[in-house]
Amino acid sequence: MSTPTLRFDRGTLLLEGLPDDEVPEGFVYDDRVHLWRAPALCYRTALAVLHRRGSPYDDQARAYVPLGRPHRSVRTPRPYQAEALAAWQRAGRRGVVVLPTGAGKSLVAELCIANADRSALVVAPTLDLVSQWYGALRRAFGEPVGVLGGGVREIEDLTVATYDSAHLYAERIGDRFGLVVFDEVHHLPGPMYALAARSVIAPFRLGLTATLERPDQGHVILDELVGDVVYQRTIRELAGDFLAPYSTEVVPVELSAEERAEHDRAVETFRTFKQDKGIGSGRSGFQQFLRAAGRSEAGRAALAAYRESRRIVQRTPRKLEILADLLAAHRGARCLVFTTDNATAYQVSRTFLVPVVTHRTDPKERRRLLDAFADGTLPVLATSRVLNEGVDLPEAEVAIVLSGTSTVREHVQRLGRILRPKDGKQAVMYELVVMGTHEEAASARRRAHDAYR
Repeated sequence: MSTPTLRFDRGTLLLEGLPDDEVPEGFVYDDRVHLWRAPALCYRTALAVLHRRGSPYDDQARAYVPLGRPHRSVRTPRPYQAEALAAWQRAGRRGVVVLPTGAGKSLVAELCIANADRSALVVAPTLDLVSQWYGALRRAFGEPVGVLGGGVREIEDLTVATYDSAHLYAERIGDRFGLVVFDEVHHLPGPMYALAARSVIAPFRLGLTATLERPDQGHVILDELVGDVVYQRTIRELAGDFLAPYSTEVVPVELSAEERAEHDRAVETFRTFKQDKGIGSGRSGFQQFLRAAGRSEAGRAALAAYRESRRIVQRTPRKLEILADLLAAHRGARCLVFTTDNATAYQVSRTFLVPVVTHRTDPKERRRLLDAFADGTLPVLATSRVLNEGVDLPEAEVAIVLSGTSTVREHVQRLGRILRPKDGKQAVMYELVVMGTHEEAASARRRAHDAYR
């Protein structure tokens, strides 16, 4: 029998020279090449099996190297950050760390990168976050730092990439990194991104998030892709000491008599169609409704009625009146105004002559607006969903939610935008909720989260 050999091949591992009854779990026989094949994710398991045999083997899969760079950060880890590092080490340098926005997840990642001392890939969901990580990694570990995303393809021993680019290049560079860090790891369970995680050999893995759970329960596969949750702290545990103290307030909104009548008629049209078709509630029920709506005139009318009911609730003039009062009460403070849709964000912008940031905003313009918000030149920004996640806005003090989804994740993320600590800061989040509509139930579901108690 020849020396067992392990090789990396386009996001997978090839194994030869091992008796069939000793082949590690996860490998299947590939008749095309007459070798055993497994996802690159199985590298750690395969090495453990080969090592336990106590005889020589040839590891040709590994192309990663020691990082060999000191951690130059001047920040002293907070106790919980040091605890997170220790928990990750105890778990075999695999696992997910759940910390609130503003709690310093990036420093935890830097500590883990330094501890692992292997070439590392940091994966983030947006180009804004890639840019933030690029700057942080340069400060912490020096040059060079590679970038994958936004038309840039520079691979270094320390590289930051978008999830999309990691998916595109994983089969080619999956052997280059001994550690992979997934920022906002709740994005990872999507089919394409999960494939990227399976296509890299990195035996060391770290996931970071403030909001782990997904409505589709996809987070359950993170144990396979990254590891189990090894450390978790909540907003309430850290607020006041390590995050800004905060309060949340629901502001009830009443529709006018005319709006109420129009809203209730629209809702009745929508509900009647669902009942006639035997369509249930929840996420799956709504998807079923959308499929059914396009098949008949009644269905299209029901869809139009559903959209009209949402429009009435989201853009009732009463919300703008209350928003005017809140902005006046917090004059001079940095305020973020959140909406669900772009149309409402633009309406706020026109009414109050404040800038708006949406997915359509040019990157350079967006950077200019965020810089002006930071220095106080533009103390109010309106936005739909693009500032929910990942953008560093330590000066933000007030969040005013004109409309939102029922998901806890979205509102914990929005709350997190105002929780970065600053001397004398008292953060506050307002939710404007139209009584007797879907917003009331959605708010109740969101506020079941510990952060709101």
